Amino acid sequence: MAERAQRKTPDSSRRSERSRRAIHDAALALVVEVGYAKTTIEGIAARAGVGKQTIYRWWPSKAAVLLEAFLDLSERAARESGGAGEPGVADGPYEIPDTGDLETDLKLVLRATVDQMNDPRFEVPSRALAAEGIVNAELGTEFARKMLEPQLQLYVRRLAAAQAEEVGGVRPGIDLRIALELLVGPVAHRWMLRTAPLTHAYADTVVEYALHGLAPRPPRP
Repeated sequence: MAERAQRKTPDSSRRSERSRRAIHDAALALVVEVGYAKTTIEGIAARAGVGKQTIYRWWPSKAAVLLEAFLDLSERAARESGGAGEPGVADGPYEIPDTGDLETDLKLVLRATVDQMNDPRFEVPSRALAAEGIVNAELGTEFARKMLEPQLQLYVRRLAAAQAEEVGGVRPGIDLRIALELLVGPVAHRWMLRTAPLTHAYADTVVEYALHGLAPRPPRP
């Protein structure tokens, strides 16, 4: 009898996790479908099948809901990919591959970045959070700290590894923070302003310009 009663006892933590995931999915779906401005806590609650008081118990605003949902989506995507060029491998933290060829490695990861920025699942929430972060300094700081900075540090570590090698492609004394901005800055600028399509060819050119500069190269022997 006691065993039967124990089996019927609901697992509140599992129920909470289901509700949280449903809220995440609802927030991301609504932003894609109707836009950030028309997304509301009430709409998210109705889509997720929960009361809005449940959302307010966990988050102070729709921006906070969307930020956590987007971070969760990004983490799941990283786990599923397991790192650039290694689909399905989910062991250990994501890192930019180090094949010994810096240019190839950077092209690989920047191409993956372009693919993600062109994917509506990531593009629409990213734009919403970037725009909201301009007028909401607290959200902007949190978005940069939790989402952007960890990604930028991947570039720092890969460039530092190349700098430590005798023939690694990065000379000593280079400010690695500025160096990574030469890679990600143009892509972010084109994406934000929609000045031209984001393509793999563009990503490759950005890497080549960043690594080799704009000055004429000596003729090959």
